[in-house]
Amino acid sequence: MPFVNHPRLILASASPRRSALLSQIGLTFEIFPSEIEEPLPDKNLSPEKVTQKLAQLKARAVAEHYTEGIIIGADTLVLLKKELLGKPKNREDAKSMLSRLSGKTHRVITGVALIDVKKKTETTWSEVTKVCFRELCADEIDNYIESGEAKDKAGAYGIQGRGAAFVKRIDGCYFNVVGLPLASFVEKLADNTSKCYQ
Repeated sequence: MPFVNHPRLILASASPRRSALLSQIGLTFEIFPSEIEEPLPDKNLSPEKVTQKLAQLKARAVAEHYTEGIIIGADTLVLLKKELLGKPKNREDAKSMLSRLSGKTHRVITGVALIDVKKKTETTWSEVTKVCFRELCADEIDNYIESGEAKDKAGAYGIQGRGAAFVKRIDGCYFNVVGLPLASFVEKLADNTSKCYQ
């Protein structure tokens, strides 16, 4: 069951995956995609802080259009060793990302920001999930890119779709890899609204 009489929720994202996750746990919400130009990651910030900052920027941009409600901003990046992987720019970029992820363990980091417009309060945090890929052959990478699923996804794959076949194991929250860490999200939302999830 959803939060009882939860406040107005606005998702600052056009991601169908995040919308599906919120709907999955029974929340009603509006969608107002943030259209900010994402800045290049600040090398002085940790990867976790980078995702939090991007989530915060998205939520703040949308908060300007409302006088009440809680704005939900989120941003997901893939970290392979010390390299941050966002969404692929094109097919070649997607192929390069998947080739580098093949046979390796990477981290998926999702930063989340909640802004209560009326109270003028902000809560930001990030969650990390380790994902281990099996070895991928060139043909299956090409076929995956041809399917169109690699487009518009951090690290050029979606664990909730065909990309699931690449994953040997994960350590952490599965939903975090999809795009929103549901357990910590529910806890933070409850903290902000003084309402329990029932």
